Amino acid sequence: MLAMETLTNAPLRRIVIVGGGTAGWMTAAALSKVLQGRFDLHLVESDEIGTVGVGEATIPMIRLYNQILEIDEDEFVRETQASFKLGIEIVYWGRLGERYIHGFGVFGQQLWTTDFYQYWLKMWLAGKAEDLEHYSINRVACQAGKFMRAATDMPKSPLSEIVHAFHFDAGLYAKYLRRYAQARGVTRTEGKIADVLLRSDGAVEAVVLEDGMRIDGDLFIDCSGFRGLLIEQALKTGYEDWSHWLPVNRAVAVPCDHGGEFTPYTRATAHSSGWQWRIPLQHRIGNGHVYCSDYISDDEATAVLMANLDGAPRAEPRPLRFVTGKRRKIWNRNVVAVGLSGGFLEPLESTSIHLIQTAIDKLITFFPDRGFSQRDIDEFNAQMDFEFVRIRDFIILHYKLTERDDSPFWRRCRDMEVPESLTQRMELYRQHGRIFREGADLFTPVSWLQVMHGQGLKPLGYHPLVDIYPESEIDEFLRGIADVIRKCVAVMPSHAEFIAKHCAAAKM
Repeated sequence: MLAMETLTNAPLRRIVIVGGGTAGWMTAAALSKVLQGRFDLHLVESDEIGTVGVGEATIPMIRLYNQILEIDEDEFVRETQASFKLGIEIVYWGRLGERYIHGFGVFGQQLWTTDFYQYWLKMWLAGKAEDLEHYSINRVACQAGKFMRAATDMPKSPLSEIVHAFHFDAGLYAKYLRRYAQARGVTRTEGKIADVLLRSDGAVEAVVLEDGMRIDGDLFIDCSGFRGLLIEQALKTGYEDWSHWLPVNRAVAVPCDHGGEFTPYTRATAHSSGWQWRIPLQHRIGNGHVYCSDYISDDEATAVLMANLDGAPRAEPRPLRFVTGKRRKIWNRNVVAVGLSGGFLEPLESTSIHLIQTAIDKLITFFPDRGFSQRDIDEFNAQMDFEFVRIRDFIILHYKLTERDDSPFWRRCRDMEVPESLTQRMELYRQHGRIFREGADLFTPVSWLQVMHGQGLKPLGYHPLVDIYPESEIDEFLRGIADVIRKCVAVMPSHAEFIAKHCAAAKM
C-alpha cells in the first residue's frame, strides 16, 4: 500500500512571480510553456513602477529560449522592433583611436593538431598573416554591414557558420511575452506590494497588495529589480559587492532617432570615466552612458551622452544607480531571484538577459516540490555563482587590459589587482597563447581570444606543435579561409535589406 503523500514531497500548487518587465515575463512565459498548465502561475506587477531598459542587446543563447517557446523569429523581430546582432564593437578600450569587434561564432576552420588560432598566431607574430578579423565571417559581415541567417543547407560554407542574436525594445518584448504567457494561463494582478508575510520557518507565505489583497504561494520568484523586494528586503539574503573590480556605478540612458549606420552589431565606446552603449533598433537607437561617479558628475556624464547621439533624443535622459555584484544566494528558502533582484553586471557584453535565461533554465532543472530540498538549492546557487563569476571576470578583462593613460579612471582600471582566476587566464595566454574553457563557462576560447588580442595582450609564443607543419602550408591555409569568407560576405544582403525583406516592423 502506498504511503500517504507528505508535505516534503507534495507538489507545488501556486507559483507567484513578483514583478513584470523582461525578467518577470520571460519567467512567466517559460514556465507557462514548460509546466503545461499543471500549476497555478500568478504574476503581480504595477504599471506605476518603471523597468530598467538596459537589456536591449542579447547574445545567441536567446535564440534557444525562443525555440523552446516555439516563437516564430520573424514575428518576434517585427513585434519587438528588433534588429540582428553579429557581435559587439569595442571602441577605444585598449587605446584611443583603436577598435575591434568581438564577434559571435567560430574562427577559421578546425584542422590538424591544435586550434585554428594557434596557426594564425604563429604567422601573425611573424608579420605574415592578416589580423584576426579576416578569419571570422561574423566580423567581416559586421564591417560590411551585411546580414543573413546561417545557411544550414550549405554545411561546408562559412555561410553556415553565421551566428546571430538580437537587439530589441525591452518594453515591447515584455508586452509580447505577456500576451504569450496570459494566453497559456498565467494570471496577472495589477498592484503594488505593501507587505510580505513570512512563515514561522522564515520562508515567504504571501504578499499583500496596497488594496489589501493577499496572494499566497508555495514558490516565489523575485523579479522586482534592484530593490529585491523578497530576496533582500524580506529575507535579508545579503549582497556581494564587486565594485572594487568593476567601479562603474551609475548610468544615464536615452533613446534617439536613427542616424548613421544601421549596424548589425552593438557598439561600446569608452569615454574618460566609463563607456557608452549604442543599440540600433528598427524604430530608434538605444543609448546609455555607464560611468563611475568618483570621476565625473551626473550632469557631466549626461552631457557626454547627449553630445554623442546619432539623432535627436526621443525622451529625457533617465538616470540609474547600481552596485555591481550579486546576492549571496540567488535562491533562498522558497524565493528565487531572477534578473536584477539577483545581481547586476554592467551590460558591456550583453549578458543581462542571458542571466535571466540562465536562472529560469536552472530553476526548471532543479524544480522543487514543497519540501524544498536544501541540497538542490545549494547546487542551484553554486551553478549560478559559477555563471556570475565567469561573466564578471570576462568583463573585468576589458578594463584591466587597457593601455589608456589619459584619465584617472582608466589608470585605476589598468593598475588594479584582479581575481586570481583572471590572472591565470591572462598568463596562460601570454606564454603560448593558450586559452581553455572551464566547465560550462559562457564565453568560449574564441571570445577570450578576441578581447585579449583586441586590447593588445601579445603572447610571447604559440603552441609548439604548430611547427610540425611548414609555413608555406599554413600560409596557404590561412589565405584560403580569408578569401572564401570575403567572397561569402560579398553576396550577403545588407542588414537593412534583410530586415526589409523578411521581418520589417510597423512604423512607430
